Amino acid sequence: MKKKVLVIEDNKINMKLVRTLLQIGKYEIMEAEDAETGIEMARTDSPDMILMDIQLPGIDGFEATAILKSDPVTKRIPIVALTSYAMDGDKKRAKEVGCDGYICKPIDTRTFLKDIERFFVS
Repeated sequence: MKKKVLVIEDNKINMKLVRTLLQIGKYEIMEAEDAETGIEMARTDSPDMILMDIQLPGIDGFEATAILKSDPVTKRIPIVALTSYAMDGDKKRAKEVGCDGYICKPIDTRTFLKDIERFFVS
């Protein structure tokens, strides 16, 4: 069975790149352009992983992750921050709010699928 990945990303170019890579990896892809939509999709569709942009309109990715990790329905879903934030404190903050991993943009297309595979719960 295909693993289902929810991508919460507001940048269309970044979304297209991630979608293309996930298609190559034979994943089922769900897409949300904002945190509110992504949170609702996570609650109703139970993805196997969430790739969470940090810079989102409205609720940012840090707050969205905290909401998902405090919800009994979604708290076990691995969340990987996918962000161009490169500040030292951002990786730490991502971990503090509950992100299970952190991938910096620009995405390394050669290693992306391998990078996310380790975050799936077996």
